[in-house]
Amino acid sequence: MNIKINFKKQVFNRPNENLIFFVDENFNISSLKKSISNSDYSYVSDLIKTRDTKKKIITFNISSKKKIILVSINKNITNSEIENLGADCYNIIKELKKSNFFINSDTIIQNTKNLVGHFLHGIRLKSYLFEKYKSNKTKKNIDINIFGKNIPTTKDQVKFNAIEEGTFYARDLVSEPGNVLHPDEYAKRINSLKKFGLKINVYDEKKLKKLGMNTLLGVGQGSTRGSYLVIMEWNGLRNKSKPLAFVGKGVCFDTGGISLKPAKFMEDMTYDMAGSAVVVGLMKSLALRKAKVNAIGVVGLVENMPGGNAQRPGDIVKSYSGKTVEILNTDAEGRLVLADAITYTEKKFKPKFIVDLATLTGAIIVSLGSEYAGLFSNDDKLSKQLIDAGENVEEKVWRMPLNKNYDKLIDSKNADMQNINYIGGAGSTTAAQFLQRFILNKTPWAHLDIAGMAFSKYGGALNSGGATGYGVRLLNKLIEDNYE
Repeated sequence: MNIKINFKKQVFNRPNENLIFFVDENFNISSLKKSISNSDYSYVSDLIKTRDTKKKIITFNISSKKKIILVSINKNITNSEIENLGADCYNIIKELKKSNFFINSDTIIQNTKNLVGHFLHGIRLKSYLFEKYKSNKTKKNIDINIFGKNIPTTKDQVKFNAIEEGTFYARDLVSEPGNVLHPDEYAKRINSLKKFGLKINVYDEKKLKKLGMNTLLGVGQGSTRGSYLVIMEWNGLRNKSKPLAFVGKGVCFDTGGISLKPAKFMEDMTYDMAGSAVVVGLMKSLALRKAKVNAIGVVGLVENMPGGNAQRPGDIVKSYSGKTVEILNTDAEGRLVLADAITYTEKKFKPKFIVDLATLTGAIIVSLGSEYAGLFSNDDKLSKQLIDAGENVEEKVWRMPLNKNYDKLIDSKNADMQNINYIGGAGSTTAAQFLQRFILNKTPWAHLDIAGMAFSKYGGALNSGGATGYGVRLLNKLIEDNYE
């Protein structure tokens, strides 16, 4: 579905088109008198008395060619609630035969900043479809024309568009099948983002071996595809202030390796690179909106396959940090990819903080379902910033425990640590506890386990099912509210 949005500061006069108006929570339509004919006003006034009071959006069929849609806005409505209303409105207009809609922003009586911008943001986010490989694609185009004074500024339009484009790019990457978006192709796609002003460095296997990134390389050694560490830099400040760092797990397909996963639902493992997709989408968004911040995005790209050269349970590898890891289960591979990436990011860039994202454990889905991502952190300030940002954009996180008492569950008799907790329990926490060991210089760090949030079978408020792009808007809000 293609949504085209046009902003025009001119008199609203489209009597024979589909019209969208904003009204208060009581559906008081007095503000519409100047925008619709007397007969239409009387018709709507009569029908509105019998409305379903639970509905926030009501439609009226004026004729076979004309529909009036009223959107109710509460006094203290939040931005995320406005976006959800936009998504609900999209669900209505996509079913209509007409493809042109007109919004009169002058009917807004609530003093809500950027109401129209957030409403349209919700429409756009909900409209996303991944139909690249379908023979019969949705061909409908929808034009939404906004008139009046209460439209987003040019700067805000750029910001909303940048966030949408970054979210859509992340969704596109997660939606690609494993035979298309393998590590070699993924690295090329990221490299193409140079055109937006990002500085890109791609480290191939030769460079990674030289650096000693053996935990990352071990995961990908069973695949015929390459393994990579890709670094994206956005320098939005002229000074050389410490950058913000974001690290993503990019396992393009995860069979589990020698510790093979069950066949049922293995096809979903194309989204095991969703953490990296969030980082890539975020970096694209920052570049598109020319964010006034210095930021680093680092992603480890591998394919975990059970080939003849695959890593074995019982292998011991030396990480970039110098610490050794005993591999007890090759399906606990994401933490191995992140381990090298986290230490390298901290040592190379000395960032203000590091946030890593990964579809790391099924245990986090048992704990939190698909409502919250798991947050693990060594820093209270960073944790609160992430929680607040998540609440603001409805990409919520829930802080989970880290404690030195969990260390005994991942201590190894044969190496510095082992990659799983063989005793059982606290699977998400012990995975995070493992990652924390690769923060060597007390850098503020947060780990987001997004296994339950990256992909939705049934769709959510702002997505229609499939890849959600969860995390792009969350991290953008974190930056916008605290670091710009």
